[in-house]
Amino acid sequence: MASFTAVTRVLMAGTACVLLASCGGADSVASPGAGSVTIVNPAPTPTPAPTGTPTPSAITAAQFAAVTTVNNISITADEQLALVNAGTNNNVNGVNVLSGVYPVSATSAATATDPSSINAFFTSTNFVGALNGPTDTAFQDWTCNSTSAQFGGTGAACTAVPAVGTGGSTAACPTGTIDDGLVQTFRACRLPTLITSSLTLPKIAGVFYRLRGQTEVGADVGTTGADTGVTLTIAAGVVIAADSTEATADLLLVNRGSKISAIGTRSAPIIFTSQQNLASNGVSDATQGQWGGIILLGRAPVAVCATGTGPNNAGGTSTTCQQAIEGVTGRFYGGPTAADSSGQMSYVQIRYSGIAISDGNELQGLTLGGTGSGTVIDHIQSHNSADDGVEIFGGTTNMKYFAVTGADDDGFDIDNGYRGFIQFMIAAQKVSGATADSFSTEIDSNNAEDLLPRTFGQYANFTFLQTAAAPAAIRLRGGADMRFTNGIVRTPSGVACINLVAGEVSVSDRSTVRAANSALQDVGPPVFSSVYFACQGR
Repeated sequence: MASFTAVTRVLMAGTACVLLASCGGADSVASPGAGSVTIVNPAPTPTPAPTGTPTPSAITAAQFAAVTTVNNISITADEQLALVNAGTNNNVNGVNVLSGVYPVSATSAATATDPSSINAFFTSTNFVGALNGPTDTAFQDWTCNSTSAQFGGTGAACTAVPAVGTGGSTAACPTGTIDDGLVQTFRACRLPTLITSSLTLPKIAGVFYRLRGQTEVGADVGTTGADTGVTLTIAAGVVIAADSTEATADLLLVNRGSKISAIGTRSAPIIFTSQQNLASNGVSDATQGQWGGIILLGRAPVAVCATGTGPNNAGGTSTTCQQAIEGVTGRFYGGPTAADSSGQMSYVQIRYSGIAISDGNELQGLTLGGTGSGTVIDHIQSHNSADDGVEIFGGTTNMKYFAVTGADDDGFDIDNGYRGFIQFMIAAQKVSGATADSFSTEIDSNNAEDLLPRTFGQYANFTFLQTAAAPAAIRLRGGADMRFTNGIVRTPSGVACINLVAGEVSVSDRSTVRAANSALQDVGPPVFSSVYFACQGR
């Protein structure tokens, strides 16, 4: 702007000279000769060539990968970077290509790999990340919006009072529930703490369903028991809120042999939340940990067995191996039935959950313990959990369309011999950053690295927006196998993208990155294909 002003002043002065030379009373104006005026135009200021966005220098191994030493065993940063570079279509030198959770361009940030060629569970895609460009609506309407992630569409703010409806003062609670009277203007219909026969929760205008304490569906049938026939069915649009009037940790637990059928729709998702969320301004974007969460327990194989019940084998055929689930006392998961079903959850929001009972003993937004491939999990949002968004303890359940927003610990945490597929994943941590040591995803086997079945998770089309000052966005440890396909990973300054850790077996036989060994159900080092990394705030 300064150059333009200077040029303008010179041109105006020259114009004034012309006018004065042609008018009477201009005798005092100097001129080179009678009747003539010479105007010298100044040389134009050169227009600087556009510089564009500077290309960052190549990332160093130390910037890309964090090194953690366990039992005097480590995987160097150079080794981790070389492993990713050995994959196909990966970009380790990326810069931010996201506006919030959405790509800024309709062009894929990296050449995609067709995940359906890996397994038929995966949808064929030609883009990296969870969303196909800035106009993809796959996560809209059934999600809620917050500072952690704006999905757009018709989804309300996560802080907004869910659509319970009007008419609570005259509404009647359905059979099998307990009338707790009015809360705000809504009728509270409480679930019994033990559901011993199938129960249906219909959508009734003005009614929400209340959880008080540890609410359980069915009784545990053990590793091989027959189904109880007990199913909790929840209609589309239903709101279930934890009871804020008493101090007990409120949660919903589905025992082995029973099922949940919580099937919402895109326009009418089922919402699990805290009772505080039913009042205007009752929660904020910082609210978390107001109730326990949802636990599904199944009879599929697990690797970590309770004392005296193991060990298991590669086929997961042990009929005795089981493990106690975190967050509650005396409830177990695991069994020999890989195709076991704990029911279905689709188009469901889980808001403001997660409670730390003690260090390493927490309730997450959603906990899956030994659930099988017959369990259907899709279109789930876990919002502002005080612990993980979802933790998967063993089992074989596959998932699609899962958004973890604002979790205070890990987004996706898998361990204990989980073997499954997950596609269309978003982990968007809190804008202010989650707690230290919180990862977009953490994969391990609890430092028991050669237990069987061996953890083998496969992710496709994932977007990880790391904000926490953790070592990295992706932590893979404990001898787990892993395949990452079609991803976008973004981390802030000071945070690496990956952190590969081995704590067993020896310096020359590091379980996480050693060559394939079929005797140990080991498929070899992790595989990265078509992953776009924007590390260290680049």
